Amino acid sequence: MPKSKKRQKTGSQAGKVGWGGKATPGTRWLNAAIAVVALAALVAGGVYWVNASKVESAFEVLAAQGRDRLDAVETKQNKGRRHLNAGERYNYGESFPTSGPHAQTGAPAGFHETAPHPTLLVHALEHGNIVIYYDRPSEDVVETLEDWAGLYTGQWDGLLAVPMSGLGESLMLTAWTKQLRLDEFDPPLAAAFIDAYRGRGPEHPVR
Repeated sequence: MPKSKKRQKTGSQAGKVGWGGKATPGTRWLNAAIAVVALAALVAGGVYWVNASKVESAFEVLAAQGRDRLDAVETKQNKGRRHLNAGERYNYGESFPTSGPHAQTGAPAGFHETAPHPTLLVHALEHGNIVIYYDRPSEDVVETLEDWAGLYTGQWDGLLAVPMSGLGESLMLTAWTKQLRLDEFDPPLAAAFIDAYRGRGPEHPVR
């Protein structure tokens, strides 16, 4: 059925799209641009999902390989979970605290180039996050830590990588009351530690 003449664009409507009318050249270009941007976003999202799936699959393989060596993990004394008052300070007396009084908010998951305050990190541990301390690791190790930190970003089961001078190429992995020092990066053992304790903090276990 032909379109009603009442729905056709009139001369006084130049540059506009009438009800059921044809788009102007400018509008067509705009629509095409929007379609291209939407397609690019869809492709980028798909690529990200595929890459994340590959990283997670590789991580799970490593975790399985290192699971039988978790006897290297040290269990630390539980020093409590008290939340500090606003402005209250606390000295843990150690570089890698795994429990104790802490801030009322926690540091977010992710790869940090500046270390959050220790009281924020202990709160993150209470939530079930893993905190990995690094100093001068190789580029490959940095890339792996960035991948893992990008993979696990949840409030209750995330991963933080934070700088700590003096470690050199060593890494220190911590969870609530758990600690594992790696003098050199051991991907299976590191992955096994993360898998064993991530999401299992005392405040709100999710795994």
